[in-house]
Amino acid sequence: MDLLRAGGGDYTWVAATVGSNPAASYQLACGLPVMAVGGFNGTDPSPTPARFQQDVRDKKIHYFLGTGSGMRGTSGSDDAREIAQWVSEHYTATTVDGVTVYDLNP
Repeated sequence: MDLLRAGGGDYTWVAATVGSNPAASYQLACGLPVMAVGGFNGTDPSPTPARFQQDVRDKKIHYFLGTGSGMRGTSGSDDAREIAQWVSEHYTATTVDGVTVYDLNP
């Protein structure tokens, strides 16, 4: 989780990921706030895609974390899927410790 800690204090959210279980795991590991896109199970319409994109433009979120299958999965809200799709279409994926990472502020 060194990647998340590096410069993490400069962001409102060091990272975002779909669902609260993965978000909680990352947050506990790095000690910095991680956004749970789609809420508890990734099925809530929060944040909206427009809000997420604005937060990215405002440099409030550093990374988006996901897996290859999770980025295009069928579970979750339409908003969470739309956010994940937007991220995968606009940012380059790298793999760090087996996790797909998108740097939203390259």
